[in-house]
Amino acid sequence: MGRRTRTHAVQAAALLLAFLHLHVAAAADPPFSCGAASGAPYCDRKLPMERRAADLVSKLSLEEKISQLGDESPAVARLGVPAYKWWSEALHGVAWSKGMHLDGPLRAATSFPQVILTAASFNPHLWYRIGQAIGREARGVYNNGQAEGLTLWAPNINVFRDPRWGRGQETPGEDPAMTGKYAAVFVRGVQGYGMSGAINSSDLEASACCKHFAAYDLDNWKGVTRFAFDAKVTEQDLADTYNPPFKSCVEDGGASGIMCSYNRVNGVPTCADHNLLSKTARGDWSFNGYITSDCDAVAIIHDVQGYAKAPEDAVADVLKAGMDVNCGGYIQTHGVSAYRQGKITGEDIDRALRNLFAIRMRLGLFNGNPKYNRYGNIGADQVCNKEHQDLALQAAQDGIVLLKNHAGALPLSKSKLSSSSIAVIGPNGNNASLLLGNYFGPPCISVTPFQALQGYVKDARFVQGCNAAVCNVSDIGEAVHAATSADYVVLFMGLDQDQEKEEVDRLDLGLPGMQESLVNKVADAAKKPVILVLLCGGPVDVTFAKNNPKIGAIVWAGYPGQAGGIAIAQVLFGEHNPGGRLPVTWYPKEFTAVPMTDMRMRADPSTGYPGRTYRFYKGKTVYSFGYGLSYSKYSHRFASRGTKPPSMSGIGGLKATASAAGTVSYDVEEMGAEACDRLRFPAVVRVQNHGPMDGRHPVLLFLRWSNATDGRPASQLIGFQSVHLKAEEAAHVEFEVSPCKHLSRAAEDGRKVIDQGSHFLKVGDDEFELSFMA
Repeated sequence: MGRRTRTHAVQAAALLLAFLHLHVAAAADPPFSCGAASGAPYCDRKLPMERRAADLVSKLSLEEKISQLGDESPAVARLGVPAYKWWSEALHGVAWSKGMHLDGPLRAATSFPQVILTAASFNPHLWYRIGQAIGREARGVYNNGQAEGLTLWAPNINVFRDPRWGRGQETPGEDPAMTGKYAAVFVRGVQGYGMSGAINSSDLEASACCKHFAAYDLDNWKGVTRFAFDAKVTEQDLADTYNPPFKSCVEDGGASGIMCSYNRVNGVPTCADHNLLSKTARGDWSFNGYITSDCDAVAIIHDVQGYAKAPEDAVADVLKAGMDVNCGGYIQTHGVSAYRQGKITGEDIDRALRNLFAIRMRLGLFNGNPKYNRYGNIGADQVCNKEHQDLALQAAQDGIVLLKNHAGALPLSKSKLSSSSIAVIGPNGNNASLLLGNYFGPPCISVTPFQALQGYVKDARFVQGCNAAVCNVSDIGEAVHAATSADYVVLFMGLDQDQEKEEVDRLDLGLPGMQESLVNKVADAAKKPVILVLLCGGPVDVTFAKNNPKIGAIVWAGYPGQAGGIAIAQVLFGEHNPGGRLPVTWYPKEFTAVPMTDMRMRADPSTGYPGRTYRFYKGKTVYSFGYGLSYSKYSHRFASRGTKPPSMSGIGGLKATASAAGTVSYDVEEMGAEACDRLRFPAVVRVQNHGPMDGRHPVLLFLRWSNATDGRPASQLIGFQSVHLKAEEAAHVEFEVSPCKHLSRAAEDGRKVIDQGSHFLKVGDDEFELSFMA
């Protein structure tokens, strides 16, 4: 088959090493409450969870209660309550954190691709399976006695609004509906739920936490920090961009945790915003879980923002808003004095504690030894197992996006290269840690792109070319010499965690330092058109490479995780047919003239403001949202153009309103759930793979309006599915279209409305018109 290469030998050796690490010592008992001898009501599994939590809270003294309101909650020995650490990380795999310790018998966990690359697969089933794997590995670490908590602070579901944001890599991209779908299925996987259907909210495998609520997407830009930033956001933008992912995370995913963010929204710190936390999340969305602050966010309400006049006021602001636990020690330090000064009541404290202990009970930590309960059979053998490592490889394969393939530069021929030479050039080509992105733990295996390519080409040479991605020190001469002496050249360029990460936003969108010069000179010197592989989370302006015929192909590989080196090599050599699509718009360098602090989504032609994301941006792009090539050719068409939704006229009592632009619309909330259900209809798409290779292909269904007045998006993704098709195979893909959800828009006051008149469904180059008439 040609796949038993040295790459696979490296992988097998790494797997064996990981296996040995996992089994060097016996597991310790995990911490828990309510052993066999306990008869307290809070240990009675027959009682409702709320009553159990209330009973435990009633037994605590004031000082004990306040001590539980920080992320490091101490033990209450007299009640048999162990210490608990709320802060654990699992963005794309179980990671180092206060609550998880990968420094004992278990020393590694499966490291999946950074989220932005996983999102590029447009495959919700893959996202769900990754969530499942992470939830199981977290429980396995806990059952092995190497964790003090099971509350995982993931996923990050802030919309990737600005391409310079250092944490955009952690998110599923710029589309709120897609981000919301990722949130829902990932959370369901982590918490042990089915991918769809009913939720058993009383039994958590692990707890997922959707962050950062809300309108958080700036870390540190030109001296403006996330701690002090006041995001000015319209009701319209909150309704159709910033809030929908969190709504989906709660309503569709059943998330048991929410993290409020550092920033203010329209003057109010999010952790002190009763409207966001209590009215919207708990009231409108029926959130059932706990709300944590980001770390030290309560302190900055007083210390940085000056919103609270005294530390005790900050404590009161957040507890009365509906927050439950402070990441940090600020409430633990100032909570008692806040109570004695009359700024918080006993019920403010007890409400938060009931939410917190209910989560620990839903995790089974007050049901005796977890090893003997529902998830007790998940052990060390579930961490870094073959299934999860295969899944990490698949996620990397399916996310990789082919951006350019001039004159069939890819795939490379294994037979030709087996007797040829290859030069691998670039700072990102031979450093396994660069594949992991941020918020990672020690991976099960570690294979660099260069090591993987050595398995295909015996005569392979690596030249770094730059000191790092910053590329302020380079050896272009050595790189050019390597290129002239090799038959093929692959460049590994892009960004790294010094260029984009938490607290680091970019100032420009080009390749850093001398990277562009290095790429051009190597391309000029090479015998054949070179291959450029970009490792980065945020988009980069590579117009120079897109237009250079001496650069035959461009591949975006994000931060592809532990199996990324292998996946890249398999794509380059045609062992995997790339099918990823960009989950973000790639803007030109000139976009940096737009202030990152401007939170408006919609364009303003009167001032030249271009808008943001594919939905509203009116400007040139390097590559568009949803763009991606394949080694195969695909076609799409609607299977039936006779499809049309039921008439609005059959719904009685509707009141139409007209906007200033003359648009007639109907309020979705006034229509009601029953009427909305009656309007649902199917849209069937025929998709065909015309070959020459089998492949997985995302089918993206968009809505567009006849015009963009009244703040309508230019287009809107309303559905997507990933299908695997053999060469020449065709399939029908069915989407359920709900006009109330998919064809509505946000009015200026945030209400969801459906416009009377024409709407167009679009897939690929095919579209058909729908008309809603009163």
